[in-house]
Amino acid sequence: MGLECPKAVVLVSGGLDSATTMAFAQSQGFLCYALSIDYGQRHISELLFAKALCARLKSVEHKVIKIDLTQLGGSSLTDLSQKIPTGEAIGIPSTYVPARNTIMLSVALGWAEVLRARDVFIGANAVDYSGYPDCRPEYIKAYENLANLATKSGVEGSAFRIHAPLVDLKKSEIIKLGHKLGVDFSQTVSCYQAEPSGAACGACDSCRIRKEGFSVAGVEDPTVYI
Repeated sequence: MGLECPKAVVLVSGGLDSATTMAFAQSQGFLCYALSIDYGQRHISELLFAKALCARLKSVEHKVIKIDLTQLGGSSLTDLSQKIPTGEAIGIPSTYVPARNTIMLSVALGWAEVLRARDVFIGANAVDYSGYPDCRPEYIKAYENLANLATKSGVEGSAFRIHAPLVDLKKSEIIKLGHKLGVDFSQTVSCYQAEPSGAACGACDSCRIRKEGFSVAGVEDPTVYI
């Protein structure tokens, strides 16, 4: 009898980072259980792209769980009265969603414990990103420590591992990796105010970082811009 492939819960947003993360997890032999969070984000098209991505990559299962963060506000992604900033941001931009990665990782951790999976993947990146504090390596390490303190599995010795394989990569390096793994970037969306079709504004911070990444990587940018 051969060894069974390990299970992993992978957070999937529909963007190029999470698409690359899922493809990477599969390349490492994991059976991927995909998780997307509908938190009331204005760029709801990312959930449509996430669903299609999970179907193409043949995830074992794909859950979309709703947690309405519009009730908290505090971000231009969840408060429609705020405008999405354009151009390069100074400091942490208004697109930061309070505690978003902590909330998403907590749901992923809960599902992983139910599945008896020991691995959770997130596409966090601390190099070419918007300055979000919950994308840093020290945050990922701290959350992994918390995961093993706060769960029955962790206490009983079945340690969780929180993987952020892209955390130290430049956007161009992520694109090169995804390209090597066969990710179809035309089927990903990064724009903070994308149309339902995925057409991007080309002006927000996320669009700027994405466009520059493709240019530096020398990979054709398949993004459709408005």
